[in-house]
Amino acid sequence: MLRIVVKEGENIERALKRYKRKFRDVKVLQELRERKQFTKPSVAKRAEKKKAAYIEQLFKED
Repeated sequence: MLRIVVKEGENIERALKRYKRKFRDVKVLQELRERKQFTKPSVAKRAEKKKAAYIEQLFKED
């Protein structure tokens, strides 16, 4: 569970922004979306390799 301590005199919008950033960094929503349906391990590996090849290609052109 995420906890955000609102400091004395701190703007509520700023505290909300900190909460949203922490929520994004913990990747809770991403994990929930991944668990919506089962992905076979072989398909997951294939996607991971494809992503790695794409990233390598991006850095190779520079």
